[in-house]
Amino acid sequence: MPTYDYTCQSCEYQMEAFHSMSAEPLRDCPACGKPDLKRMIGTGAGIIFKGSGFYQTDYRSDGYKKSAQADASGSGGEASSKKDSATGTSAPKASPGSSDASA
Repeated sequence: MPTYDYTCQSCEYQMEAFHSMSAEPLRDCPACGKPDLKRMIGTGAGIIFKGSGFYQTDYRSDGYKKSAQADASGSGGEASSKKDSATGTSAPKASPGSSDASA
């Protein structure tokens, strides 16, 4: 629902009102009581962005946030997450039935 700016034509009182777009504009001034309240032309924006920033991930569902947190916390084993520092690739895993030991 958007926020609308109103000004009274009689007493020049200014105010903001928060109501739906389909609602009738307000007419009676709360300061003087006369029916001279006029809605001003403006953006009528329902969303006001204030603060340091907004990101796509700010409005994700709870299920998405929980699964992303589980992925980030390292659900895999330590051996599977080791990387070769020279190439940046994962180290190959040994198969359970094979032995690398030389006799």
